[in-house]
Amino acid sequence: MALTCSRMMFVRPVITMDMAAWVECHIEAFNFFGGVVARLTPDNLKTGVVKPDLYDPLINKAFGEFADHYGCLIDPARVRKPRDKPRVERPVPYVRDSFFAGRAEEFESVAQMQADAIRWCRQVANARRHRSLDGVTPYEVFCAEEQRALLPLPRTTFELCRWISRKVPPDIHVKVGRTLYSVPWQLIGVTVDAKERTRTVEIYKDGTLVCTHVRLERGKQTNYAHYPPEKIAFFMRTPAWCRRRAGEVGTSTLAVVEALMEVNALYRLRQAQGVVGLSEKHGAERLERACAKALSTGDPTYRTVKGILVAGTEDEGSDDEAKQTLPQAPAHLHGPEGLFVIGEVAQ
Repeated sequence: MALTCSRMMFVRPVITMDMAAWVECHIEAFNFFGGVVARLTPDNLKTGVVKPDLYDPLINKAFGEFADHYGCLIDPARVRKPRDKPRVERPVPYVRDSFFAGRAEEFESVAQMQADAIRWCRQVANARRHRSLDGVTPYEVFCAEEQRALLPLPRTTFELCRWISRKVPPDIHVKVGRTLYSVPWQLIGVTVDAKERTRTVEIYKDGTLVCTHVRLERGKQTNYAHYPPEKIAFFMRTPAWCRRRAGEVGTSTLAVVEALMEVNALYRLRQAQGVVGLSEKHGAERLERACAKALSTGDPTYRTVKGILVAGTEDEGSDDEAKQTLPQAPAHLHGPEGLFVIGEVAQ
């Protein structure tokens, strides 16, 4: 970074130019100058400028938040127009030859290289007699003219956030980093923006905050309120809820639910939920009688109880009882002999 008036220079070597390194370099530059410039003219690298445009360039969201925090304007140079920023283009060979050339083996770490770059800026680059400044050093011009024009540094530390765009899948969970976070079910199929902060993850739709989650390193973070109403009711039907609801219907229904969840309760929870749910369609009284009949058959399962209710046979007894209760034909249909048989039933 080079200041246009004084040619005051700041150099920070980095290994990768991701968003974290890009913003960190700008923060260190402002700290080095002791103030904030009113306008930044960066290159059109993807880390800073998502989509170059002469009239309305699309700035990276994290870089834009940095500029808002420091109160400076980002005005990218035009594409393939190096003369828009000659103050920083021309010193590049000078930095390469004066600081880096022949010194690769001297640096044991990136931190050492960065510290030495600051020393070089103060003792060499900004202390040299500059031809464009009539032999005056950049540091002298900076102290005399440009330093007072800088904006003050903000009092609060800037928190770098990572922005990610995701399309909401049918399971209403978007992946941010190595963690899945839920969003309201109404946004299924919609592209949302996830803002990953230090402790939280915020989900935005068209710039409007939709929900906030506690940030996790990995796993799944679910807010059950984000599911549709029918799904919320399903997730709330725990084994304890099934037992309590079955007891409200009747003892036979409770016995069926207990039998279902006696072994592998979580595996057979869906069956128990189904049995209890049959009361909504067929009524509690019919369900209680159907469960009693299923228990008598020795097969107290959801399929059996449902089949009894669908067939409407919950009030029928055993085969012997059925024979005794079958309506008999009128006596006169059995002929004269059977008509006058007293105390006997014609067969």
